[in-house]
Amino acid sequence: MGEAATVILPKQSVFLSKVMDMLPEGGHLSMCLTCGLCASGCPASGLHDMDPRKFLRLCALGQDEMVLSSPWVWMCTMCQRCVYACPMAIDIPRLIYEARAAWPREDRPKGILGSCDQALKNESNSAMGARSEDFVFVAGDILEEVKEAQPAWEDMQVSFNRPGAEYFLNQNSREPVTEPDEMVPLWKILHTVGCDWTYGTIGWAAENYCMFLADDAAWETIVRNKVKAVEDLGCRYWLNTE
Repeated sequence: MGEAATVILPKQSVFLSKVMDMLPEGGHLSMCLTCGLCASGCPASGLHDMDPRKFLRLCALGQDEMVLSSPWVWMCTMCQRCVYACPMAIDIPRLIYEARAAWPREDRPKGILGSCDQALKNESNSAMGARSEDFVFVAGDILEEVKEAQPAWEDMQVSFNRPGAEYFLNQNSREPVTEPDEMVPLWKILHTVGCDWTYGTIGWAAENYCMFLADDAAWETIVRNKVKAVEDLGCRYWLNTE
Protein backbone atom coordinates (compact mmCIF):
# COMPACT_ATOMS: atom_id res chain seq x y z
CA MET A 1 0.00 0.00 0.00
CA GLY A 2 1.14 3.54 -0.72
CA GLU A 3 1.63 6.20 1.91
CA ALA A 4 -1.44 8.09 3.07
CA ALA A 5 -1.85 11.53 1.51
CA THR A 6 -1.69 14.60 3.70
CA VAL A 7 -4.65 16.89 3.14
CA ILE A 8 -3.95 20.61 3.55
CA LEU A 9 -6.93 22.94 3.70
CA PRO A 10 -6.12 26.33 2.08
CA LYS A 11 -6.47 29.48 4.14
CA GLN A 12 -5.36 33.07 3.90
CA SER A 13 -1.64 33.55 4.57
CA VAL A 14 -0.83 36.54 6.75
CA PHE A 15 2.89 35.98 6.15
CA LEU A 16 2.65 35.84 2.36
CA SER A 17 0.46 38.93 2.23
CA LYS A 18 2.94 40.83 4.41
CA VAL A 19 5.90 39.98 2.17
CA MET A 20 3.96 40.78 -1.01
CA ASP A 21 3.13 44.22 0.38
CA MET A 22 6.87 44.87 0.85
CA LEU A 23 8.01 44.02 -2.67
CA PRO A 24 7.58 45.70 -6.06
CA GLU A 25 4.82 43.89 -7.94
CA GLY A 26 4.45 41.67 -4.89
CA GLY A 27 7.65 39.87 -5.79
CA HIS A 28 5.51 37.95 -8.31
CA LEU A 29 4.74 35.63 -5.38
CA SER A 30 1.17 34.98 -6.57
CA MET A 31 2.26 33.88 -10.07
CA CYS A 32 3.63 30.39 -9.37
CA LEU A 33 2.91 27.86 -12.14
CA THR A 34 4.07 24.93 -9.95
CA CYS A 35 6.46 23.94 -12.76
CA GLY A 36 9.25 22.95 -10.37
CA LEU A 37 12.08 24.73 -12.19
CA CYS A 38 12.97 26.53 -8.97
CA ALA A 39 13.57 23.21 -7.21
CA SER A 40 15.51 21.66 -10.09
CA GLY A 41 18.60 23.82 -9.56
CA CYS A 42 18.33 24.50 -5.83
CA PRO A 43 21.23 23.07 -3.78
CA ALA A 44 18.91 22.87 -0.77
CA SER A 45 16.18 20.83 -2.47
CA GLY A 46 15.25 17.76 -0.47
CA LEU A 47 16.80 18.92 2.79
CA HIS A 48 14.33 18.67 5.68
CA ASP A 49 11.82 17.32 3.13
CA MET A 50 11.50 20.77 1.53
CA ASP A 51 12.31 22.59 -1.69
CA PRO A 52 11.51 26.08 -3.09
CA ARG A 53 8.33 24.99 -4.87
CA LYS A 54 6.94 23.22 -1.82
CA PHE A 55 7.88 26.16 0.39
CA LEU A 56 6.09 28.64 -1.86
CA ARG A 57 3.02 26.41 -2.20
CA LEU A 58 2.76 26.08 1.57
CA CYS A 59 2.87 29.86 1.80
CA ALA A 60 0.18 30.17 -0.86
CA LEU A 61 -1.98 27.67 1.03
CA GLY A 62 -1.69 29.71 4.22
CA GLN A 63 0.37 27.20 6.20
CA ASP A 64 2.15 29.97 8.08
CA GLU A 65 2.95 27.92 11.18
CA MET A 66 4.69 25.25 9.12
CA VAL A 67 6.51 27.80 6.94
CA LEU A 68 7.75 29.92 9.82
CA SER A 69 9.00 26.97 11.87
CA SER A 70 10.77 25.02 9.13
CA PRO A 71 14.55 24.78 9.66
CA TRP A 72 14.85 24.57 5.86
CA VAL A 73 14.91 28.36 5.61
CA TRP A 74 18.42 28.21 7.09
CA MET A 75 19.57 25.76 4.39
CA CYS A 76 18.98 28.33 1.61
CA THR A 77 22.18 30.00 0.37
CA MET A 78 20.34 33.00 -1.15
CA CYS A 79 22.05 32.12 -4.44
CA GLN A 80 18.91 33.14 -6.40
CA ARG A 81 19.14 30.24 -8.82
CA CYS A 82 15.43 29.74 -8.25
CA VAL A 83 14.69 33.31 -9.37
CA TYR A 84 16.72 32.95 -12.57
CA ALA A 85 15.14 29.56 -13.35
CA CYS A 86 11.59 30.68 -12.66
CA PRO A 87 9.66 31.77 -15.79
CA MET A 88 7.74 34.22 -13.61
CA ALA A 89 10.83 35.58 -11.77
CA ILE A 90 9.32 34.87 -8.36
CA ASP A 91 11.41 36.27 -5.51
CA ILE A 92 11.57 33.17 -3.31
CA PRO A 93 14.84 34.20 -1.55
CA ARG A 94 13.16 37.33 -0.19
CA LEU A 95 10.31 35.19 1.08
CA ILE A 96 12.82 32.96 2.84
CA TYR A 97 14.68 35.98 4.23
CA GLU A 98 11.50 37.25 5.86
CA ALA A 99 10.77 33.78 7.24
CA ARG A 100 14.21 33.84 8.88
CA ALA A 101 13.51 37.28 10.31
CA ALA A 102 10.36 35.91 11.95
CA TRP A 103 12.40 33.56 14.14
CA PRO A 104 13.29 34.84 17.62
CA ARG A 105 16.90 35.99 17.35
CA GLU A 106 18.10 33.66 20.08
CA ASP A 107 16.61 30.66 18.24
CA ARG A 108 18.46 31.29 14.97
CA PRO A 109 21.46 29.05 14.14
CA LYS A 110 24.22 29.57 16.67
CA GLY A 111 27.01 29.58 14.08
CA ILE A 112 25.49 32.41 12.05
CA LEU A 113 24.36 34.25 15.16
CA GLY A 114 27.81 34.04 16.76
CA SER A 115 29.54 35.19 13.58
CA CYS A 116 27.24 38.20 13.28
CA ASP A 117 27.73 39.21 16.91
CA GLN A 118 31.50 38.75 16.65
CA ALA A 119 31.62 41.08 13.64
CA LEU A 120 29.75 43.75 15.60
CA LYS A 121 32.35 43.66 18.38
CA ASN A 122 35.43 44.73 16.41
CA GLU A 123 36.41 47.53 14.05
CA SER A 124 37.51 45.07 11.39
CA ASN A 125 33.97 43.58 11.25
CA SER A 126 35.61 40.16 11.07
CA ALA A 127 33.22 37.31 11.84
CA MET A 128 36.28 35.41 13.08
CA GLY A 129 37.32 38.17 15.44
CA ALA A 130 40.50 38.87 13.45
CA ARG A 131 42.21 42.07 14.60
CA SER A 132 43.32 44.71 12.15
CA GLU A 133 46.89 44.72 13.45
CA ASP A 134 47.12 40.98 12.83
CA PHE A 135 45.82 41.41 9.30
CA VAL A 136 48.44 44.07 8.56
CA PHE A 137 51.20 41.83 9.94
CA VAL A 138 50.09 38.72 8.03
CA ALA A 139 49.69 40.58 4.73
CA GLY A 140 53.13 42.12 5.07
CA ASP A 141 54.70 38.81 5.99
CA ILE A 142 53.13 36.98 3.04
CA LEU A 143 54.12 39.77 0.66
CA GLU A 144 57.76 39.47 1.72
CA GLU A 145 57.68 35.70 1.26
CA VAL A 146 56.33 36.11 -2.27
CA LYS A 147 59.00 38.66 -3.17
CA GLU A 148 61.78 36.43 -1.87
CA ALA A 149 60.54 33.25 -3.51
CA GLN A 150 59.25 34.81 -6.74
CA PRO A 151 61.54 37.62 -7.93
CA ALA A 152 59.19 38.42 -10.82
CA TRP A 153 56.87 39.96 -8.25
CA GLU A 154 59.42 42.00 -6.31
CA ASP A 155 57.68 45.24 -7.30
CA MET A 156 54.25 44.15 -6.03
CA GLN A 157 52.88 46.33 -3.23
CA VAL A 158 50.16 45.92 -0.63
CA SER A 159 49.11 49.13 1.10
CA PHE A 160 46.84 49.96 4.01
CA ASN A 161 44.82 53.14 4.59
CA ARG A 162 46.32 54.90 1.58
CA PRO A 163 44.29 58.06 0.98
CA GLY A 164 43.07 58.67 -2.54
CA ALA A 165 43.54 55.11 -3.82
CA GLU A 166 41.06 54.41 -6.59
CA TYR A 167 39.92 51.07 -5.17
CA PHE A 168 39.24 50.04 -1.58
CA LEU A 169 39.56 46.26 -1.28
CA ASN A 170 37.81 44.14 1.34
CA GLN A 171 39.17 40.73 2.28
CA ASN A 172 37.33 37.75 3.69
CA SER A 173 38.94 37.43 7.12
CA ARG A 174 39.21 33.66 6.79
CA GLU A 175 42.19 34.08 4.45
CA PRO A 176 44.55 36.03 6.71
CA VAL A 177 43.58 33.81 9.65
CA THR A 178 43.69 30.34 8.10
CA GLU A 179 44.66 30.55 4.41
CA PRO A 180 46.91 33.61 3.97
CA ASP A 181 48.41 32.35 0.69
CA GLU A 182 44.94 32.58 -0.84
CA MET A 183 45.24 36.38 -0.83
CA VAL A 184 48.17 36.37 -3.24
CA PRO A 185 46.46 35.51 -6.57
CA LEU A 186 44.22 38.57 -6.35
CA TRP A 187 47.20 40.77 -5.45
CA LYS A 188 48.96 39.51 -8.57
CA ILE A 189 45.96 40.27 -10.75
CA LEU A 190 45.65 43.79 -9.38
CA HIS A 191 49.39 44.38 -9.79
CA THR A 192 49.40 43.04 -13.35
CA VAL A 193 46.62 45.36 -14.51
CA GLY A 194 48.15 48.34 -12.72
CA CYS A 195 45.24 48.77 -10.34
CA ASP A 196 45.52 51.59 -7.77
CA TRP A 197 44.18 49.90 -4.64
CA THR A 198 44.46 49.76 -0.89
CA TYR A 199 43.20 47.80 2.08
CA GLY A 200 41.82 49.59 5.11
CA THR A 201 42.09 48.72 8.79
CA ILE A 202 38.47 49.68 9.49
CA GLY A 203 35.70 47.47 8.12
CA TRP A 204 38.09 45.45 5.96
CA ALA A 205 36.45 42.04 6.50
CA ALA A 206 34.35 41.21 3.45
CA GLU A 207 31.95 38.75 5.07
CA ASN A 208 28.65 39.83 6.62
CA TYR A 209 26.85 37.05 8.46
CA CYS A 210 24.27 39.49 9.79
CA MET A 211 22.70 39.45 6.33
CA PHE A 212 22.32 35.66 6.48
CA LEU A 213 20.96 36.00 10.02
CA ALA A 214 18.21 38.30 8.65
CA ASP A 215 19.15 40.94 11.21
CA ASP A 216 18.57 44.16 9.29
CA ALA A 217 19.84 46.50 12.00
CA ALA A 218 23.11 44.62 12.50
CA TRP A 219 23.54 44.20 8.74
CA GLU A 220 23.17 47.94 8.24
CA THR A 221 25.56 48.75 11.08
CA ILE A 222 28.33 46.72 9.49
CA VAL A 223 27.73 48.01 5.97
CA ARG A 224 27.75 51.63 7.15
CA ASN A 225 31.04 51.06 8.96
CA LYS A 226 32.56 49.70 5.76
CA VAL A 227 31.17 52.54 3.65
CA LYS A 228 32.57 55.13 6.06
CA ALA A 229 36.01 53.51 5.82
CA VAL A 230 35.89 53.83 2.02
CA GLU A 231 34.69 57.42 2.13
CA ASP A 232 37.21 58.49 4.77
CA LEU A 233 40.05 57.41 2.47
CA GLY A 234 38.45 59.09 -0.52
CA CYS A 235 38.43 55.92 -2.62
CA ARG A 236 36.32 55.95 -5.75
CA TYR A 237 35.37 52.26 -5.86
CA TRP A 238 34.70 49.68 -3.22
CA LEU A 239 35.63 46.07 -4.10
CA ASN A 240 33.96 43.61 -1.76
CA THR A 241 35.36 40.15 -2.50
CA GLU A 242 32.73 38.21 -0.57
